Amino acid sequence: MSKFELDTEFVRKLAAILEETKLGEIELTDGERRIRVARPTAPVAQAAPVMMAAAPAAASVTVAASAAAPAVADLSKHPGVVKSPMVGTAYLAPEPGKPNFVAVGDKVTAGQTLLIIEAMKTFNPIKAPKAGTVTQILIENAHPVEFAEPLMIVE
Repeated sequence: MSKFELDTEFVRKLAAILEETKLGEIELTDGERRIRVARPTAPVAQAAPVMMAAAPAAASVTVAASAAAPAVADLSKHPGVVKSPMVGTAYLAPEPGKPNFVAVGDKVTAGQTLLIIEAMKTFNPIKAPKAGTVTQILIENAHPVEFAEPLMIVE
């Protein structure tokens, strides 16, 4: 019974880390023991369209951004969606002060780096799955992303 109580305290500490870092989940493995703590992702998905709709307010794309806001789930089914392969922090540029890897309207080739995701102190390049044009960037620089979260649309 004391081992269970120890695990409960450890899970509480992991939950506190989730809250502190604003990550969606933490998973640890120690031998045969595996602990995964996750938060619901619905609030994150609802917050993203609000930020995206506010950004193009001065542009003529306001109607398209507003129309896409209620259909957040539909973006994950878009044929050109690039989804996050991991939980981490997404960066649109290779380093602070440098230009972004891509911008909306850029033509990309298959395998071209679109952004990087930092996970466990490792920077992982996220590459274009196909050639096309970047039509939407669905995330903000230096913000946490969840596994399978839509990041960009390449058509």
